[in-house]
Amino acid sequence: MLEKIVILDFGSQTTQLIGRRLRELNMYCEIVPYNKFPADDTSVIGVILSGSPFSVNDAEAFKPNLSAIRGKYPMLGICYGAQYLAYSSGGKVEKGNSREYGRAMLTPIVKDDDLMRNIPANSQVWMSHGDTITKIPDNFTIIAETKDVKYAAYRLEGEPTWGVQFHPEVFHTEIGTTLLDNFLTICNAKKDWTPANFIDSTVKLLQEKIGNDKVILALSGGVDSSVSAVLLNKAIGKNLTCIFVDNGLLRKNEFEKVLDDYAHLGLNVLGIDAKDHFYKELEGVTEPEKKRKIIGKGFIDIFDREAKKLTGIKWLAQGTIYPDIIESLSITGTTIKSHHNVGGLPEKMNLQLVEPLRLLFKDEVRRVGRELGMKEHLIKRHPFPGPGLGVRILGAITPEKVRILQEADDIFISGLREWNLYDRVWQAGVVLLPVQSVGVMGDERTYENAVALRAVTSTDAMTADWSHLPYEFLAKVSNEIINKVRGVNRVVYDISSKPPATIEWE
Repeated sequence: MLEKIVILDFGSQTTQLIGRRLRELNMYCEIVPYNKFPADDTSVIGVILSGSPFSVNDAEAFKPNLSAIRGKYPMLGICYGAQYLAYSSGGKVEKGNSREYGRAMLTPIVKDDDLMRNIPANSQVWMSHGDTITKIPDNFTIIAETKDVKYAAYRLEGEPTWGVQFHPEVFHTEIGTTLLDNFLTICNAKKDWTPANFIDSTVKLLQEKIGNDKVILALSGGVDSSVSAVLLNKAIGKNLTCIFVDNGLLRKNEFEKVLDDYAHLGLNVLGIDAKDHFYKELEGVTEPEKKRKIIGKGFIDIFDREAKKLTGIKWLAQGTIYPDIIESLSITGTTIKSHHNVGGLPEKMNLQLVEPLRLLFKDEVRRVGRELGMKEHLIKRHPFPGPGLGVRILGAITPEKVRILQEADDIFISGLREWNLYDRVWQAGVVLLPVQSVGVMGDERTYENAVALRAVTSTDAMTADWSHLPYEFLAKVSNEIINKVRGVNRVVYDISSKPPATIEWE
């Protein structure tokens, strides 16, 4: 049985990062709501309590009874988790004189403590809390401090429980990985969560679950659905049928390129040209959310139509990944956001759902793809919005606008690859603006479209910064787009970060 660390989620924005850091250490973990500890799960070897947007002194704060697991498993409280452990044991947590947010320098006091192993003095950590522990119970021992935080880290005497008031999971905590690895050592973890092990166990589970039944999967060309398809193909072979719909809003020649890639992978793929259907439904529509709904419904209708032509299909496969699962539940267990990669296919299809990647983070999906022998350009493909270029054409969508945007986008993306910049960027694309501007070409005055180049760096799309691409590259791309794309006479570069802007314009 695979060992696991359980992360109790108290609502922190960085809870997923804790899971990702543990997975990077080859440790399997699961994130569950703070009050949903899997008491009957014998594979649990340790527990982590996450941060929270609440103060432990708030009436609405999450305050579970941890008595059944305290001392039974090694436990690490992070930020709110550390404060709650102190508070619930008789300590004091009060508002700090000032909000403790940002970088701080940590100094271990008990250097031989198991959690502080190999952590030097003046190690940079990241604080993010308004409260602070002002008094610890008698059986608590301070093991590290910062200039402003006396109880930066502690341990409990006679109990395998630790707490830290900083965030080891975030990038700015330089010793975060070391600290989490120390906690895994405390848990006597084997750390055997690898892509190869995942593939072997998942293939066996899929074969047992599906048997000789037939499965249908909607391909998008993206990494999640592609890896799902290859994994299922490895498990059930020709009993898998994939459908790839061309909605007329894909990148230039993408329909043909993706079908060729899938053919090389040995997948059974049906390519459906549905451009005319989508263009007709979108005619004259300018409101962004309405465009999204039309594109989503159109996909459902086409997919449903094609699925009905097949016989014996009993399963619907999706490329759902772990962040989708986590985000689909609030920490109280109620659904706050549904994640169905195929846009909510009608229940009348009466199919069972299979999600081979539902326990993986995005970076793990890519690692599994490499282990499966997939081509790098498929694995490293930038995220692409579900509605495609439909949300990069501001205003009404027409075949001519799609042509203009596809040509400009192809020049930009090809240029990123040629200049070896593609892998330094999280996501890139071109936006066709609903404005025209005056220009001069030769001796003639022009009045044509403007496009915006967009490229961002990110780790998880929750936040993003604009990519600082070389001026020489931007100048070359701008010149090439204006010279080669009929209908464009101006190129601008978007230097907005998220927040406050979003990655996509619509």
